[in-house]
Amino acid sequence: MTLDRLQAHYGFTRTPFGKALAPSMLHRHTAHAEAVARIGWCITERALGVVTGEVGAGKTVAVRAALANLDPSRHTTIYLGNPAVGGRGLYGGIVTALGGEPRFHKAALIPQTVELLAAEEHERGRTVVLILDEAHLLTSDQLEELRLLTNADMDSHSPFACLLIGQPTLRRRIKLGTFAALDQRIALRYTLTAMSDTETKSYLAHHLTLAGRSDPLFSDDATALIHQVGRGTPRAINNLAVQALVAAYAAGKAIVDETSARAAVTEVTTE
Repeated sequence: MTLDRLQAHYGFTRTPFGKALAPSMLHRHTAHAEAVARIGWCITERALGVVTGEVGAGKTVAVRAALANLDPSRHTTIYLGNPAVGGRGLYGGIVTALGGEPRFHKAALIPQTVELLAAEEHERGRTVVLILDEAHLLTSDQLEELRLLTNADMDSHSPFACLLIGQPTLRRRIKLGTFAALDQRIALRYTLTAMSDTETKSYLAHHLTLAGRSDPLFSDDATALIHQVGRGTPRAINNLAVQALVAAYAAGKAIVDETSARAAVTEVTTE
C-alpha cells in the first residue's frame, strides 16, 4: 500500500505523524514546552545542562526547538550525536566544527580546542552551544574530559554552553561519587516526562490538523489504547497512530476505532 493511497483515503494534504516538521509546527505539550524554556536558559547562561528521558520521549526534538529560537549570528551550534569516538574524538569534533584541523597529539589538541572556543567568543562574539546526544553512552574518560573543558579561567567564566542529552541512566551515572566534580558543575537538570492522556489526545489532533483533518479521526477508545500502549511517548504514539490509520484504511473504515488501534498494537509490538 502506498502512502498516496492512504492520503487520498483520509483526505490528507501531507503524511501525518512524520519527523520532518519545522520547530513552529511541533506540539507544545507541557513537558516539551518546559524543556525548551529550560534549555534556552541554559544556553543564555552558558551553563552545563543534563536533559534526560526515556527512548522516544522527544529530547532531541525539544533541543531542536530551543535551538530554533537562537540568533544564528550570535550562536555556533556543535552537535555530536555519536559518543563512540573517545576523548580525542570529542575534542576533534569540536575543533572540526569550528573550522580547525585537529592536531594529532592529544596534548596539543586540548589547548587547540580551548583556544578555538575562546576565539569564537572573544573574536566573533558568538556563544558556542555544544550538544552531546546519546550522552548516556559517554565513557568515564569522556565525562572527565568534559569537566576539564568546562574548567576555564579558574572557574570564573564558562566558555560555552553544553547540553548532555540521554536516557535516565545518564543522570544516575553522573550521581556516582567518581563524577562529583562534574555533578557540581551542572546548572540544569531536567527529565522529559511522558504526555498525559489529555495531551496525547491533543497531540493526535494537532498532527492530524497539520495533515489537513481538523475533525476527530480517532475514536476515544482508540486514543486511550494508543496512549496506554505508547506510554505517552511521542515516538511510540506516532508509530501506533500510523499503523492504526493503515488498519482502518485496510478495513475500509472512515475513522480509526478501537479495533483498528488493537490491530496497530499487534503490528507494532510483534515487530
